[in-house]
Amino acid sequence: MNHLSCFKAYDIRGELGDELNEDIAYRIGCAYAQFLKPKTVALGGDIRLSSPKLKSAVAEGLMDMGVDVIDLGMTGTEEVYFAAQYLEVDGGIEVTASHNPINFNGMKLVRENARPISGDTGLKTIQKLAESFSFKKKSGAERGSLTTKNLDREFVLTLMNYIEADNIRPLKIVCNAGNGAAGHVIDQLEMQFKEHAIPIAFLKIYHEPDGTFPNGIPNPILIENRAATAQAVIDAKADFGIAWDGDFDRCFFFDEKGQFIEGYYIVGLLAQTFLRKHPNSKIIHDPRLTWNTIDIAQSHQGIAIQSKTGHAFIKERMRAENAIYGGEMSAHHYFRDFAYCDSGMIPWLLIAELVSITQQKLSALVEQRIKKYPSSGEINFKLEDKEKSLQKIEAFYSPLALARDNTDGMSFEFEQWRFNLRSSNTEPVVRLNVETRQNLPLLKDKVEEIVALLHS
Repeated sequence: MNHLSCFKAYDIRGELGDELNEDIAYRIGCAYAQFLKPKTVALGGDIRLSSPKLKSAVAEGLMDMGVDVIDLGMTGTEEVYFAAQYLEVDGGIEVTASHNPINFNGMKLVRENARPISGDTGLKTIQKLAESFSFKKKSGAERGSLTTKNLDREFVLTLMNYIEADNIRPLKIVCNAGNGAAGHVIDQLEMQFKEHAIPIAFLKIYHEPDGTFPNGIPNPILIENRAATAQAVIDAKADFGIAWDGDFDRCFFFDEKGQFIEGYYIVGLLAQTFLRKHPNSKIIHDPRLTWNTIDIAQSHQGIAIQSKTGHAFIKERMRAENAIYGGEMSAHHYFRDFAYCDSGMIPWLLIAELVSITQQKLSALVEQRIKKYPSSGEINFKLEDKEKSLQKIEAFYSPLALARDNTDGMSFEFEQWRFNLRSSNTEPVVRLNVETRQNLPLLKDKVEEIVALLHS
């Protein structure tokens, strides 16, 4: 049995070659079919140069197992989520490596109604089936068929339902697709805005999909990838800017000054937006940064509920709680009315409406929250001996902490500050997040203290 290392905690990611290739993709298609026993599956792929061949191999595997495949063409991940629900098919697969390096690719798998398939809900079984490579294939009339379908218009019309056209005042927005998959949706939205006289003007940069990533991997969470969007906002005197990752299931915001806004504060802003309309609703958040979200939920008659980090875990918890909204500080935003799935398009539409209704700048909408709960942003470390470093942190802070939580990694809480330290589920790194109560000097000191301990 060959071990397939591309299977991760809640999706599939691997380096092209030995970790992920057309043969492995074919086996994954077969294994998915054997596990789920679907009749019809929606299949999409991002703009990576390897995606079309990997997608074709997945389709062959599915069809050899008797599954009908609907090829959606070049899509972002949320378009597959949308298709799975809209077409009422039995599942969906998106071929994507999101923000990983150019020599990587992967897949995100869902079942009916875009329900995620994670390590806890079938991904490990699919891995074992793919590794065993023992499938009862169909032939002749029993073999599955392949059809193509473009759902761009239907998807965009669904997005339009999240805003009231009459609420939107004239806005200029910078859009940076990072040469990823987001551009075609922005173009479709632009056409809809013109049709409905919605006064949003786009300034598009790095707009054309290009799997060679001429302007770098689309991953705006990296500081070095933010300058182009920030400068474009300043030069255009735009109201705000948005940048997406490769499969556009995450969106990142820049205020009218070109300043990057940590995803943590956007979670708070969207939680507040939903709770104003729907008091007593539940909001799901991850354990990395929490105080601002909990405070907003409590002050707006909401219930904040913590979930393990990761899209599959958040979605499962949202369904269990019937939460109206869920957010991760990594810029994943989840919506009950979008099959509990994450979207990189819905958040900026809601923010555009919020900026219009309040007639406030985006910076003004978040500045008080940033002052109240300043945070470090996510700091990543590649450590020689990860386990030893984590044990050192645990031994140092355990006796001092007021509270500890092990939902995801280790979270320690003190009177004026807290932190979360966890191993990544998708990359060989350790991730640190620190926040304080209105205390920037303390934030700086504690980050330096933890960093020194990790490297000592």
